Amino acid sequence: MKSDSEWGGDQLELDAYLARIGYEGDRRPTLETLRGLHAAHSASIGFENLDILLGRPILLDLESLQTKLVEQRRGGYCYEQNLLYAAALDRLGFRVTGLCARTRMGENRIRPATHALLKVELDGADWITDVGFGGEALLEPLPLRDGVEARQGSWTFGLVHEEEAGAWVLRTRHEDGWFDLYAFGTDRRFPVDFTVFNHYISTHPRSPFTSRMVVQRPLPELRSTLVGREFTRTRPDWSREVREVAPEEIPGLLDTEFGIPLSAADAESLVAVHQK
Repeated sequence: MKSDSEWGGDQLELDAYLARIGYEGDRRPTLETLRGLHAAHSASIGFENLDILLGRPILLDLESLQTKLVEQRRGGYCYEQNLLYAAALDRLGFRVTGLCARTRMGENRIRPATHALLKVELDGADWITDVGFGGEALLEPLPLRDGVEARQGSWTFGLVHEEEAGAWVLRTRHEDGWFDLYAFGTDRRFPVDFTVFNHYISTHPRSPFTSRMVVQRPLPELRSTLVGREFTRTRPDWSREVREVAPEEIPGLLDTEFGIPLSAADAESLVAVHQK
């Protein structure tokens, strides 16, 4: 059945999605609701690229997203997470615009604009909301305002506008100062744009997601990552626990640390991938 809305909110099983993220608050399109939804989604649905390693395509239609992220309680990366989230915001009456960003991760070199995020307009003000950036992702929306800083959990985020580049830059504070996460413009992007970007990210040999497992989870007091077989926990005082994970440990770790359960068949296949 064809959706009548840009983000497919009219086709979303809203109650199932809200139950998945554990949100029981107000459903009116207010800033309080937006904050609650962002925080709940971010805490509940892990960032992961496991289907690529398992030889499956990344499907972005809403039915597939609901099956994977809601029913199967899996995670996903930016397109999957933010498209599902956008459908929920749309269904609840928020004014949602898709945006695209170039990841920086502390560097200024130009990377392709392949990260998806969202802008929401509320009472004449714009807010950035993004539940799909992984380990250092925002935990709540951030006002689109030059120089803004916000404490979210034990982490600090900021936005600056680079006039010369014509770009907004999302930053987070590290122990040695500000660290650029990504730069974005405010040109409107559509779900079909994300479909094109998704093809590159999920299939190109230079994509960071086609050759190794990337699983991440940002929480108010802990950032956890599993990249390849290297598992890292980072705490607000910047102390880190780093260790290499044995292949047979991976399924259990995904479940307990990242909230990502796997079927027996998928668990067996993923272990086999990492035994090669």
